Amino acid sequence: MNVLITGGAGFIGSHLADACIERGDQVKLLDDLSTGSLDNINHLEGHPRFDYTIDSVQNRSIVAELVNQCDVVFHLAAAVGVRLVVENPVRTIETNVQGTEVLLAQAAEKGKTVLLTSTSEVYGLSSAVPFQEDGNLVLGNSKKGRWSYACSKLLDEFLAIAYHRERGLPAIVVRLFNTVGPRQTGRYGMVIPRFVQQALHDEPITIFGDGSQSRCFGYVGDVVDAMIRLVEKTEALGDVFNIGSDEEVTIQALAEQVREMTGSNSKIVHIPYDEAYAEGFEDMPRRTPDLEKISRLTGYRPVMTLADILSSVIQYYRAQPHVD
Repeated sequence: MNVLITGGAGFIGSHLADACIERGDQVKLLDDLSTGSLDNINHLEGHPRFDYTIDSVQNRSIVAELVNQCDVVFHLAAAVGVRLVVENPVRTIETNVQGTEVLLAQAAEKGKTVLLTSTSEVYGLSSAVPFQEDGNLVLGNSKKGRWSYACSKLLDEFLAIAYHRERGLPAIVVRLFNTVGPRQTGRYGMVIPRFVQQALHDEPITIFGDGSQSRCFGYVGDVVDAMIRLVEKTEALGDVFNIGSDEEVTIQALAEQVREMTGSNSKIVHIPYDEAYAEGFEDMPRRTPDLEKISRLTGYRPVMTLADILSSVIQYYRAQPHVD
């Protein structure tokens, strides 16, 4: 395939580029480097089937040109990370919604397949765990900026499905659940790289909240494999799929496991949400996907366990202690 990856210099995008190159695809990346990094793709520099463009997904002329050259678009470009969302809600909404509208319009005009990456955040405060794709979504109060990211990504989903139904765009929506692995930064609040770096430096491992909240962490290699499988299935068009792991762990237990696996002397410290983010911050108590739908269509099941994932991230940061 001729593949375009928006947000391709980001953590997930760079791993997706690796996987596509390995299978023989021609890969083009688009990234404005607002949260991505050239360090993630330096190893691909000079490869005959790889090229990248530094620009915004909101640049219509650039997007039109790149979409015209591809068969499939993996749309990953977005404002990400809880801290970034809380501190820059305007940027979050504009980047996610306007960028997606530009991309979908160009892809629909040219009839190119789009896989749009959404997020488990859209399930919001729903208590119907594990989350199923056809379940109701329960977002919080609009005055709480924490939900601006979820709302913007949900609007992206509505746009993708609308373009599919009204204009025939071959579109697929995936909701990613806490994807983790080498190259992920803790700069924007991602919990595992932050815990690992703190533990390796014997600094306090800081848990936001009481640690009872639980998450499921999927390995980036498993996740990009699932994404590639989906674009090869015509039955996936016009539909929504969860991708991730269903191995659930509390954040408290995660911190303890990181400390044990690193042999760290770090203390575990709890910081109230209001102090870590903003007054009135709300969190999701659980975030566990139902994976039956994607498994039934593609045979996808996560391969890497949480222990495997932590081992890979610890090894990565031990080899590159300068990475933040």
